[in-house]
Amino acid sequence: MKRTATAIWSGALKDGEGKLTTQSGTLSDTPYSFKARFEDESGQSGTNPEELLGAAHAGCFAMQLSHMLASEGHPAEKLEAKASVSVEPAEGGGFNITQSHIFLTAHVEGIDNDTFMKLANEAKSGCPVSKALGGTEISLEAKLQN
Repeated sequence: MKRTATAIWSGALKDGEGKLTTQSGTLSDTPYSFKARFEDESGQSGTNPEELLGAAHAGCFAMQLSHMLASEGHPAEKLEAKASVSVEPAEGGGFNITQSHIFLTAHVEGIDNDTFMKLANEAKSGCPVSKALGGTEISLEAKLQN
């Protein structure tokens, strides 16, 4: 299985602009820019690769954990995962994605906290996006609400 996305960029880095389109059509000519990526902390001027990576990581992790919980006989009522992706200046110039921190609030009936945390940590390291981020620090902050 393959999934595709297209990026079109025009202009130089700082004053240029781009548009992203995904195979599914969820993103269709969605704007992105240097400002959206590095200057606009509000996130209102368009998307950026790190935001999209965060969405992919949170989604992948939640699906992986959902499967693992159901396999243990504790299907989740609701998993709310948020991934915060950090991009930092790199030594020698440029930037590196240094961390993806997952915040999780879970509503799962009939599971003890130790079992839940064991499965959450396994999902953190086992989801395909986590594996793809092999050189990035991945951390988890999880809260179980019964």
